Amino acid sequence: MLETFDQEIAAYIRRSEESGELRRASNWGKPLEAEEGYEATPADLRMGYKILKNAGVVPPEVEMMKTLRDMRLQLSTLEAGSSQAQDLKQEIQKLQLALALQMDALRGC
Repeated sequence: MLETFDQEIAAYIRRSEESGELRRASNWGKPLEAEEGYEATPADLRMGYKILKNAGVVPPEVEMMKTLRDMRLQLSTLEAGSSQAQDLKQEIQKLQLALALQMDALRGC
């Protein structure tokens, strides 16, 4: 089965080369860009995360990072020293700790 699949892929590539379709591609001759964060992701999680990404599902760690970014933006709009700013700083610290613990767990630390 795999041999047949590989042969079909090779034949498709060959036909694309012969027809000039590959040379017309917008990224022809340019180096491939590695996905951001790929190397930083633990090797045993890469395939699972790739599947999640392709399905449109965001890993919880990424959601936490986005929430932190939003909270920091919100903090920048608040008056320094206000009770709202202090409360938000505490929430940011809690979320940073939770994220760090989650990342350590993923790394197997």
